[in-house]
Amino acid sequence: MKMIQSKLGIKILKNENYRTDTLPEFLSESAVSHIRKFHETLPGYRATPLLRLDSLAVKLGVKHIYVKDESKRFGLNAFKGLGGIYAVTRILCRELGLDINRISFSDLQTPEIKNKIKEIVFITATDGNHGRGVAWAASQYGCKSYIYMTKGTAQSRVDAIKAVGAEDVVVTDMNYDDTVRLAAKLADENGWKLTQDTAWEGYEEIPAWITQGYTTMGAELLDQLRLDGITKPTHLFLQAGVGSYAGSILGYFANRFGGTPPVTTIVEPVNVACIFESALAGDGKPHAVPGIQETIMAGLNCGEPCLTTWAILRDLSSFYAACPDFVTAKGMRTLANPLGNDPKIISGESGAVGLGLLALLMEQEDLAEVRKMMGYDENAVILLISTEGDTDPVNYYDVIYNGKCPVE
Repeated sequence: MKMIQSKLGIKILKNENYRTDTLPEFLSESAVSHIRKFHETLPGYRATPLLRLDSLAVKLGVKHIYVKDESKRFGLNAFKGLGGIYAVTRILCRELGLDINRISFSDLQTPEIKNKIKEIVFITATDGNHGRGVAWAASQYGCKSYIYMTKGTAQSRVDAIKAVGAEDVVVTDMNYDDTVRLAAKLADENGWKLTQDTAWEGYEEIPAWITQGYTTMGAELLDQLRLDGITKPTHLFLQAGVGSYAGSILGYFANRFGGTPPVTTIVEPVNVACIFESALAGDGKPHAVPGIQETIMAGLNCGEPCLTTWAILRDLSSFYAACPDFVTAKGMRTLANPLGNDPKIISGESGAVGLGLLALLMEQEDLAEVRKMMGYDENAVILLISTEGDTDPVNYYDVIYNGKCPVE
């Protein structure tokens, strides 16, 4: 595949092997419709807001820009609770012999059920948001959780996980992928339930459940867009770490739109872009980015693609983008300082990279041919998802108010 690199160091790759002859059945409406119904039984559930940035759309020369604000999800400041609570519930249903398709949250809150599950322990590795989602989910049922975090994790993310009920939070001296391996080892040794959002050979069922859990976000999005008169956006940006969230939304949309999802760009940090590098290799296989890599996009700092969703991203993505940190910093500042009557959105480092990329695509002259190739013009209806709020308040302040990571 041909890679295009801008003067700013942004890398864009067009998918020359796009194919829709096989859609992911596990993300079809028939396979996941019960999940949103379950989520709706949770206390505090509500669809997160979909916001329209009309003034920014005019400035950038596109028709519409929509941003879904996942900082409002279950009070967790990020979307990950959707997958965490669904996977934890499925694990408990399996232990109890209950049908997940017929279960509601309150069904698992009886004293009899609580007594049966009180000794079940969950464990996971995380860069932050996923671990918080699993810890919160386990605590909803009175279960313990142990959360292992990557080297360099911000203290605010540790504290946030402790605050939702984790039994213990351990920051390792390892990268994400090695921390995952440690969590898997501890789960085996102690009989704990590994609840991981990435998959490898022999461990694929629970990551698939987590991936399915995120489809509630996709269902909400399509309902919200229809209320605004939009049947289908033309363009979609999806951030990727291991790719479970990106694969979930893209796979769900591909099913809902009969194999023709919006033009989708998968966005990653430039020095830990395992989906981008796997696509660039061109052999159809996932490839890892080894070592401990530095990026302010902590939630995307993952070096090995998730096997559950790799084929979805390989076959159904239109473009792949690898972005320096200043791209997401620009997105964060743009959302925090709205034009005209546009709403303000507090979007963290892993939430704003798509918007930052869109702005640079439309503003930078050396990207004119690229944006033309990608179809960004006055008819474009663009959908982005801000997957987290200010999950690291100190870094968020530095970016917004101290100008950290300026456009180079």
